Amino acid sequence: METSLNVDEIDSIKAHGLKDLASAGSDKELDDWRVKFLGRKGLLTIALRSLVSLEPSERQKIGSLANKTKEDLLNEFQSRKSQITAVQSSDIDSSHFDVTLPGTKLSLGKLHPTTQIIREICSIFEGMGFSVVEGPEIEWDEYNFQKLNIPKNHPARDMWNTFWVAEEDSSGNQMLLRTHTSPMQARIMETNAPPVRVIVPGKCYRYEATDATHESQFYQIEGLAVDKNITFANLKGTLYQFARQLFGENRRVRFRCDYFPFVEPGVDMSIDCFACQGKAVGCRICASTGWVEIMGAGMVHPAVLESAGYDPSVYTGFAFGLGPERIGMLKYGIEDIRMFYENDCRFLEMF
Repeated sequence: METSLNVDEIDSIKAHGLKDLASAGSDKELDDWRVKFLGRKGLLTIALRSLVSLEPSERQKIGSLANKTKEDLLNEFQSRKSQITAVQSSDIDSSHFDVTLPGTKLSLGKLHPTTQIIREICSIFEGMGFSVVEGPEIEWDEYNFQKLNIPKNHPARDMWNTFWVAEEDSSGNQMLLRTHTSPMQARIMETNAPPVRVIVPGKCYRYEATDATHESQFYQIEGLAVDKNITFANLKGTLYQFARQLFGENRRVRFRCDYFPFVEPGVDMSIDCFACQGKAVGCRICASTGWVEIMGAGMVHPAVLESAGYDPSVYTGFAFGLGPERIGMLKYGIEDIRMFYENDCRFLEMF
């Protein structure tokens, strides 16, 4: 073949190949045919290798014909393979499956439990006249601390272990991952004339160890109401109404005095422990006190109002901040806040 390769030889290989291909009736026979004619040691491949022994004028003519023959055989091979596959599919015994059975139901995504509880909380406050707004997660020191009555070197900054993003700029300001959603108090009051009633959901970050009730990243929902003649009674009434709608009429609520630099007076709001109701010794959720703090609140500090351009002699207001994950723990009996962030589908599918 190496010395007598010609048009007749190529045509003979093609005719032989088409005849054998027509008789192939299985995947194995097809594969054997492919190896015999188109494989590395196949008839047509060997013929193509012998082109080097031909004169240049003949080499071009025979080579073109050989390549065209290879292309034709490959196309016929693919066509025959499709035919055999179709026949095999139609020959499947119907007893192998029941065509009347319903199809497998596709698994659809759903909202994360934290998102669900955030929407529920926001819906309750929207029903009381609050608007929902959002703010930046990367914040300036000026808004995260200074405009909230926490100047530089103030000991109250020790309450918020902070992730700093960049060094101080020329004006002494610095960027950080916000430690709470409270910076939006200043931003909202700077750009809106009273009355103001807003709810601010968002993610916060604190550099601290994690345990059953603490995470280094978590969600918080800030609330702010500012107008003339707002009193502490308005704060208590609003939060009592919130607790009744979210947890039911029978859930107990407790207010205790607490300190937050941007409110005066300040309180914390607690709900009776869902795990032990104060009866179990060594309860890791409430330390056997029977109460779990879910919210800090208070009357907006006059210095915060003044820094935003409000006259504290005319306007008063209240603010509060709560953790939706902790609300979810109370509402659904979840004992460890870290479960919200472990991406365990068994846990997430429960909601």
